[in-house]
Amino acid sequence: MHQRIVSAPVDFGAIRSEFGLASAYPAEASTEARDASDAFAGDRADRTDIPFVTIDPPGAMDLDQALHLERTGTGFLLHYAIADVGAVIDPHGALAKESGARGQTYYLPDGTVPLHPPVLSEGTASLLPEQRRPAALWTIELDENAEPQRFSVARALVRSRARLDYAGVQADADAGRLHPSIAALPEFGKRRIEAGLRRGAIGLRLPAQSIVRDDRSDGHWRLIVEPRTAADDWNEQVSLLTGMCAARIMLDAGAPALLRTMPPPAESAIASMHRTAAALGVEWPEEFSVGQMLARLDPNTPAALVLMSEATSLLRGASYTVVTEDTVAATPESLEHSAIRAPYAHVTAPLRRLTDRFSTEICLARCAGTEVPQWVRDGLADTADSMRRSDAIAGKVERACIDLTESTLLAERAGTEFDAVVVREANGNRAAEIFIADPPVLGPCAGEPPEGATVRVRLVSADPVARKITFAYPVQGADETATRPTAPPQRRGND
Repeated sequence: MHQRIVSAPVDFGAIRSEFGLASAYPAEASTEARDASDAFAGDRADRTDIPFVTIDPPGAMDLDQALHLERTGTGFLLHYAIADVGAVIDPHGALAKESGARGQTYYLPDGTVPLHPPVLSEGTASLLPEQRRPAALWTIELDENAEPQRFSVARALVRSRARLDYAGVQADADAGRLHPSIAALPEFGKRRIEAGLRRGAIGLRLPAQSIVRDDRSDGHWRLIVEPRTAADDWNEQVSLLTGMCAARIMLDAGAPALLRTMPPPAESAIASMHRTAAALGVEWPEEFSVGQMLARLDPNTPAALVLMSEATSLLRGASYTVVTEDTVAATPESLEHSAIRAPYAHVTAPLRRLTDRFSTEICLARCAGTEVPQWVRDGLADTADSMRRSDAIAGKVERACIDLTESTLLAERAGTEFDAVVVREANGNRAAEIFIADPPVLGPCAGEPPEGATVRVRLVSADPVARKITFAYPVQGADETATRPTAPPQRRGND
C-alpha cells in the first residue's frame, strides 16, 4: 500500500522576516569573497595525489569535507581535508565582520541563508570534484580498534575525485561496491561506534521530518521521513573523531581553546528513562549505560521511538566554552561533551559554521609549533557568543518551518481521525505527544493516551497563522483499545 502524498503551498518568507534572516551580503563583503585568494599559497604541501571523495546531501555545493580512509597493517589511516576558510578570509575585513554577525548558515526548505557568499562557500573555497583547493588536512593514525594513536593537521593542497551522497554510499555498501577511498568506512564506523559506547556516549538514531518540494505542483511542499542509514552513522564518526582530536590538541597545549560542551544529564532524567523502559517492557541490564541500552533497540519499534525521543532530554545545555590563560581551573567534566563523553571541538564545517575557522587555526598553529594568531585569541569570546545566539535562532527557524508546513498540510482536515504512536505521555501541564504517519506529523494531543501505544486520535485544529496543531484522544465512538504494534511508522531525526 503506497503512502498518499499530501502537499500544500507554503511560503517561508514570513519566517525569514520574523527571524531577520537576510540573504544579501554587504557590497564590500561580497567583493572580498569574489576576490579571495589563498594567503598560504606558497607554503602548502601538495597532497593532490590522495584520491579524496566528499559525502554530502544531494545537490549540496558548500562542500567542507573530503576524506580518504585506508586499512593498514596496524589499523586505519584517515586523511580528512577541511576547506581552509581561514586562508581566504581577511580576519580584519568586511567579510569576517559579516560572517561573525551571522554565525552560521541557516537552512530553510526553499533555500539557505549562507554564512559566506555563495561565490566563496559554493565556489572557490568548496571542495568540489576535480578542483585543486586549499585545505586544512588532518592525518589520523588509528589502531585495530579505531582508537587514535597519532594525529595532526597542516595546510595542504588537495583534489577531490568524486562527489557522493549518503543514500548512494549506503547502496554501494549494501552491494559491495564502495568507492576504494572509503572501502574501509563501514568497518571503521562500526568500531568507532563501539568505542563511543565503551566511553558512555549516547547516540540517537531517530529519523527526522524533512520538508521537500512537490515536483508535481509549483510552490507546493510536502513532509517526508527518511530512515537514518548506517552510512550516516559511519560518516558522522569521521567528523566526531576529528573534533575529539582537535579538542585534545588544544587542551594539551593549555590555552586558548574553543570547545563544544554539554553538561552531564541529571540523575533524575536517567531515572525517568529507566521507569519508561520498564513500563514499555524494555530490558535494561544494570551494567548498561543509556547509550548501550539505546544501541540494542530496533529503531523501527514504538519502544525505540519513545525511548530515543525521551533521551533527547538528556542532551540539553550544549554550548561553547572558551579556555584562556585567565580561565579559572575547570574540571575535566566541565570541558566534555556529555553525549560524546570526551572533549570535543567543531572543526569540520567552516563554510557553514563560524567556530570551526577559529578552532582550526588554533590546531594548525599548535601542530606547526607557531603562535596562535592574535586575531584568533581576540575573537574567541565573540565567536562563542555568535554561535550560541545563532544556534538558538537556527533551532527556532527549523521548528518554525516544520510547524508551518504541518499546520498548512492539515489546515483543511479538522475532524479527521488518524492512527498515531504515542511518543510521550501527558505530564502535568504538558500535553501528550503523538506521531502520525500520513502526513508525517509530530504534535500535541489532549487527553491521556498511553505512552508507546498506537491509538486513534482526532485532529481538533490546524492553524497556519499560529503554526499550531492540536489532536485529541479518545475519539468519540471509536475502539479505544491501545495496541503496541511491531511495525510503527518510521521517522527521521544533531554534529
